[in-house]
Amino acid sequence: MGTKTASLARLTAVAFVVGMASGTAWAGDDFEAEPINYTTAPPDNCIDVLAKQLATGSATLSCDEHTGRLKALLEALDVPVSSQSLVFSKTSFQRPRISPRSPRALYFNDEVYIGFCQNGEVLEISAVDAKLGSVFYTLSQDPDAPVTIERRDNDCLLCHASTQTRGVPGHLVRSVYPDAAGLPILASGTHLIDHTSSFDKRWGGWYVTGTHGAQRHLGNLIVRDKREPEEVDREPGANVTDLVGRFDTKPYLSPYSDIVALMVLEHQTTAHNLIARANIYTRIAVYQDAELKRELKEPDQGMWESTRRRIQAVGEPLVRYLLFSGEAPLTDTVAGTSTFAADFAARGPSDPQGRSLRQFDLRARMFRYPCSYLVYSKAFNAIAPEVKDYVYRRMHEVLSGTDQTPEFAHLSPDDRRAIREILLATKPDLPDYWREVKTAAVAR
Repeated sequence: MGTKTASLARLTAVAFVVGMASGTAWAGDDFEAEPINYTTAPPDNCIDVLAKQLATGSATLSCDEHTGRLKALLEALDVPVSSQSLVFSKTSFQRPRISPRSPRALYFNDEVYIGFCQNGEVLEISAVDAKLGSVFYTLSQDPDAPVTIERRDNDCLLCHASTQTRGVPGHLVRSVYPDAAGLPILASGTHLIDHTSSFDKRWGGWYVTGTHGAQRHLGNLIVRDKREPEEVDREPGANVTDLVGRFDTKPYLSPYSDIVALMVLEHQTTAHNLIARANIYTRIAVYQDAELKRELKEPDQGMWESTRRRIQAVGEPLVRYLLFSGEAPLTDTVAGTSTFAADFAARGPSDPQGRSLRQFDLRARMFRYPCSYLVYSKAFNAIAPEVKDYVYRRMHEVLSGTDQTPEFAHLSPDDRRAIREILLATKPDLPDYWREVKTAAVAR
């Protein structure tokens, strides 16, 4: 027993086994060890595929005099120009090139984020990776330089692997109080933004085009009085439909920073982080469970209860977020200024009734059917089977009406029935028990 106890003590220090009462504690660089090996493991994302195509000559990226390789990169990755969002706070590694007169442009789809600065030396790229969370790259904007994509994790992980990204390599959208140069007034704090954030805390340091009625946000505003930045007058930034007079929009691919694109961007970044967290820390938990059993020479008769609790600890927040638990309500109709809403909705998939998880509401909430479209993404489909099983079972409990807890009270019986029917028609990997639920249970 002495050797067995010593082995248990040694491995428990590595395994971070904790009770559910205190949450799940993870070391900041768990993803650098087995079984993740973030820095040395081969990536699995759309940028890695493109980089290999460039290396073999099967793909090329043209360069123009205004935006460099941006247009060609967006086309190669099927990223819509209408997703353009403009941020003028100095919160990126190219901060010297960013200001209210020359904002940084972001473009995105379900799998990748692209950052562009005027006269920037590189395009910034963050790819959603099926195994590693997010992987960061740059692409040179020098027309005379080789068209190569360089991985830049060491530079980016300082900000993009922290408590703000759920402890994994990920993304974040921040709202700040910017001064006239675009510098955040840090003494007043910043807001990490997603779909649970109240409208009045969003988009500080961003340009925002679109209408939103009587709701007010922090976008389009410069803080002139640093003593009380929170008291900034929000009226001049409200319901702005064009950016003429604020800066020269001609160097950009679009004159807009569409409010609907911003809302989707905010939802998506946190969803990607929670998917990555569920995948990475489930893989770690299962690996450590097996290692500890081997060390103790115990038979593998299923996961320990402590391992199951660890999986639940990362799976349950993902379930709640995918089903928009805690979403901040809209109190007026929101409308964008570009084609983004139509472009986004057209990507489907749709069920036989023409319903899709990409259809917007934008009157009381973001989506008509509150279940994230990222359940179709490569990253979600690739998550560890142990946590995918947990997520699917919990979603089934909620959508069938079995779970009537307050966290999901925002979902009406009609919402639950519609989401379940859409998923059954468009998600072929759902477990068989999803098809066995009684209609009466859904209507409860």
